[in-house]
Amino acid sequence: MAHSARATLGLTQPANIDVPKIAFSAKEIDVAEWKGDILAVGVTEKDMAKDDSKKFENSLLKKLDAKLGGQLSEASSEEDFTGKPGQSLVLRLPGLGSKRIGLIGLGQSATNTYNFRNFGEAIAAAAKTAQASDVGIVLASTGSISNESKLNTASAIVSGTVLGTYEDNRYKSDSKRPVLKSVDILGLGTGPELVKKLKYAEDVSSAVIFGKELVNSPANVLTPAVLAEEASKIASTYSDVLSATILSAEQCIELKMGSYLGVAAASANPPHFIHLCYKPSSGPVKAKLALVGKGLTFDSGGYNIKTGPGCSIEFMKFDMGGSAAVLGAAKAIGQVKPRGVEVHFIVAACENMISGTGMRPGDIVTASNGKTIEVNNTDAEGRLTLADALVYACNQGVEKIIDLATLTGACRVALGPSIAGVFTPSDELANEVFTAAEASGEKLWRMPLEESYWESMKSGVADMVNTGARQGGAITAALFLKQFVDEKVQWMHIDMAGPVSSEKKRTATGFGILTLVEWVQQHSS
Repeated sequence: MAHSARATLGLTQPANIDVPKIAFSAKEIDVAEWKGDILAVGVTEKDMAKDDSKKFENSLLKKLDAKLGGQLSEASSEEDFTGKPGQSLVLRLPGLGSKRIGLIGLGQSATNTYNFRNFGEAIAAAAKTAQASDVGIVLASTGSISNESKLNTASAIVSGTVLGTYEDNRYKSDSKRPVLKSVDILGLGTGPELVKKLKYAEDVSSAVIFGKELVNSPANVLTPAVLAEEASKIASTYSDVLSATILSAEQCIELKMGSYLGVAAASANPPHFIHLCYKPSSGPVKAKLALVGKGLTFDSGGYNIKTGPGCSIEFMKFDMGGSAAVLGAAKAIGQVKPRGVEVHFIVAACENMISGTGMRPGDIVTASNGKTIEVNNTDAEGRLTLADALVYACNQGVEKIIDLATLTGACRVALGPSIAGVFTPSDELANEVFTAAEASGEKLWRMPLEESYWESMKSGVADMVNTGARQGGAITAALFLKQFVDEKVQWMHIDMAGPVSSEKKRTATGFGILTLVEWVQQHSS
């Protein structure tokens, strides 16, 4: 992600740091003879079982331990390494082709994408600590893994390794570059199909990093105009399949987007409505989809300003996490180029600020479908921007829409920091997206769209208010959005207020991109 050189508040400019370039390859060789800095072995708790003489029962570990004169089993016992998730043991021992051997815990069993991506991230962490440039990766047990599962396993490991290696140091005055240069995936097969899968994992991972960089960028750098610039750069980079339309405030007035423009009215930084369109370079289009992302580059709360402990105003640069997911997906789709599917990527980008020109509590705004909204809380602004974005998406003639937004604190309270809430009246769409999420390793939970809760959203003077009762706040927010979707269109709302960022790392996660790309791929012919 590269920004223009315009002056910003605070004169901050991010350094241009390239995504880590790691050469991945798949090999079938004797792991004991593999040469490099670290041979990383993924082990489950079952793999760590030992016989009466305290020797490994697992055939691969037994072989490696024999080469190491029994020191691996001895060290694992002394260090109480049992293969639990998060455990790692890296030893420098003579006897193998590699300089070091590392045992990485996978837990009781490793059967899904989430586990194997975490495994890749743990390998990246071990490589950083050891300053390793060449790593070999092998699983202690692969006998029960099907060929298709081997492809997905290798892909998840690659994704985790890339994401674990990358650190966003663009805003630090001094940063270290990662030293990891090559990774060999051992024992999971070879051939063109696997090579293609590894390339896919690298492409999508680079898009996740792009999304992380967008969300991590502070609001004094990433204004609505800069977000629109980034979107346009994606389209120009993949101009064979992507086109960009950026609407100004004046053009949005012509489209009667009063709900979106009401939110943007207080800011000195004008709004930019972003529309990227992906069309395959050849062949018929059999599905038309839209991805809509909330794009508040900063949210002060407006006149209902965010105040007091826990208001998190200092983290409100994260309020464009939905747009980062959508634009990250656009970047990945531009690289992967799925056939037979048209995709619209839509973001109503703006800031929610405070000024004499701003929207006041009690104001009535009119959305582009003619519905009127009494604004009883200016801090429920994301749904106002999404209202016009959803109407616009429906007007593109799409059959299915997914919107993503850091919409409510209520959803974060309900599901915690790792799980996004899903709202949709369509069981078919829910099944598609949950299948995609399982393949991507991202966590979603379906929530109810309880229609009776709409009573609290009724206004005495307009069609609706923009916030209802405190209880069920994530549900009433979803019900609000539903008012702006054509009944003929299958629609899903994903509230990602929890997983947009990592509390532990205090940075963005890039959540949503992996699932969106998988979902689009499902519709590809």
